[in-house]
Amino acid sequence: MTARYPFSAVVGHDDLRLALLLTAVHPGIGGVLVRGEKGTAKSTIVRGLAALLPPVDVVRRCRFGCDPAQPDRGCPDGPHGDLSGEAVERRPARLVELPVGATEDRLVGSLDLERALTEGVRAYQPGLLAAAHRGVLYVDEVNLLHDHLVDLLLDAAAMGRAHVEREGVSVSHAASFLLVGTMNPEEGELRPQLLDRFGLTVHVAAARDVETRTEVIRRRLAYEADPEGFARGWAEADAELAARIAAARRALDTVALPDAELRRIASVCSSFEVDGMRADLVVARTAMAHAAWRGADAVSEVDVEVAARLALPHRRRRDPFDEPGLDEEQLSQALRDARSEVDEPDEDPEPPEGPDGPGGGPDQPDGGPDGSGPGGGAPDAGSDGGPDAERPERPEEPAPGNGRAPADRPPAVPAPAFRARLLEVPGVGEGAPGRRSRARSRTGRVVRSSTVDGSGLHLVGTLAAAAPHQSSRGRRGSGLVLRPADLRLAVREGREGNLVLFAVDASGSMAARQRMSAVSGAVLSLLRDAYQRRDKVGMVTFRGGSAEVALPPTPSVDAAVARLRHLRTGGRTPLAEGLLTARRVLTVERLRDPRRRPLLVLVTDGRATVSVTGGDPVADAVRAGALLAAEGVAAVVVDCEQGHVRLGMPARLAAALGAPCVRLEELSAEQVAGVVRAARAA
Repeated sequence: MTARYPFSAVVGHDDLRLALLLTAVHPGIGGVLVRGEKGTAKSTIVRGLAALLPPVDVVRRCRFGCDPAQPDRGCPDGPHGDLSGEAVERRPARLVELPVGATEDRLVGSLDLERALTEGVRAYQPGLLAAAHRGVLYVDEVNLLHDHLVDLLLDAAAMGRAHVEREGVSVSHAASFLLVGTMNPEEGELRPQLLDRFGLTVHVAAARDVETRTEVIRRRLAYEADPEGFARGWAEADAELAARIAAARRALDTVALPDAELRRIASVCSSFEVDGMRADLVVARTAMAHAAWRGADAVSEVDVEVAARLALPHRRRRDPFDEPGLDEEQLSQALRDARSEVDEPDEDPEPPEGPDGPGGGPDQPDGGPDGSGPGGGAPDAGSDGGPDAERPERPEEPAPGNGRAPADRPPAVPAPAFRARLLEVPGVGEGAPGRRSRARSRTGRVVRSSTVDGSGLHLVGTLAAAAPHQSSRGRRGSGLVLRPADLRLAVREGREGNLVLFAVDASGSMAARQRMSAVSGAVLSLLRDAYQRRDKVGMVTFRGGSAEVALPPTPSVDAAVARLRHLRTGGRTPLAEGLLTARRVLTVERLRDPRRRPLLVLVTDGRATVSVTGGDPVADAVRAGALLAAEGVAAVVVDCEQGHVRLGMPARLAAALGAPCVRLEELSAEQVAGVVRAARAA
């Protein structure tokens, strides 16, 4: 077996190295999430960490790695008797890797089918969580792992136990491990709910310094030339780190956390407005681990600062599309504020209350007496002196005699996002795992048994098929008689992710700022929904005389959000060209990813003004829609028409597409739920 690349030999990545070492000192921190671009040694450094962990004593022949000093009373292989002498063995801490394609059975364990079928007993076959007990569980590309598997491993990491309730088996066993996940943000983000469950997070990037990059190349080539010799050269440095981890673990219980530092931790977390109390607890545990790591008897401000820098970046996100990270100036200010809170916790003076309320007074630096702006000046140059709602819409066509198209208008600020209603692709697919449309999958619920398709054994169906030819006169204990024709496969149904292609009308007829703000907010809400449901997304926009692919299909929904927020509007409405461009994108994507079913979301008011044939623009758009429908593309038309006079063009287009037509305001799940409740009440 080739020697692993030594932990000490990794060049740079100081924050990552420290985060992993602190979690090794105090596994209760909750694991480390490593974010970074490809080729930055994320996997290499995690695999090197396992060699630094102290070896563990385990009960011999216990499949769950019970500690002889404190055996698990609920161990499925227990109860353990005499735990002395040959009943105990010492082995290195394990590094268990969870592959992206792992199933739930592989992760948590399942019924031992061999014993169930041959001996007629219900026996539990442990999974990777049991193998990782008292070691390291490493998940590469954790953002690509199925959400329900991420939930399972994070629950086990938080509670220190794994619970299995399936196939008539009810098992609970100890599962305390150091959880490390790596991910490339370009391939999609983790949901914030899952992101928060990781204790620490570190972003890594390749060094731009020439000397550093040169040293990385030099060491890697030396390792590839002689892995064993290279590892021996760094063995002493790794041994020193391992000894320091063991010493810090022993000292951890004696590290004091003064009340002043508790107040500092609470103040810093409050300054960053993090949700819940998990951040405070993680910062406290990390600060204690850092104090033990540097050999201190008590936590101090330097420990809190290091802990906050590692524990808070991924908890600042208020929206799934907010960039994770920590502003160093904001952290410095939070620590300064916390210092005054610690020094004088009850003596902060209230701000003087002026005649106009707190902070009021004769000086108004932020606004004039009429509230019109700094210094009481006029509104900014971009304002017409009234709210957007009162501003008449500009005509989309140029005035007679003026051959110029209207100038581009700056992007409208998106309206507040909302929880979007579920838009599904009809039928049952067989696509990528996700949470949108119905699909046959390896991880969903069992709906029936089959002899030709399915995944895994359908136990009940198999036993039922074998029952007629079992002999009651057979020798007792001879086991079940199975024939090849008796085997039944389990057909499971779950959810799939789809390709959601947005076709957004950015023409002049949509460009009234209030309307485009509402449209942008609605599309942003649908993008958030696509992010949570693990969809692939793309975006086509049409305006002026043409359509463009603003974003080729990608799993990175963040990129679509960035394009949407900078979407400029104006010009005529080439609706047919927009639909044909969407068709070309879907045709190419069908060849690249044939199992992922598409959903076209067309956002428009339907007022086509540019023809692709020189004829009627509306008729061209209807024909383009019928072409998409003939190719089986599922679609949803979002009707953005407003005003007292409505032409009903979106509904006509939806009929050609064979798609539902929903009003812009009907995209809100809360709005739909309110209508349903009102109908039931009536």
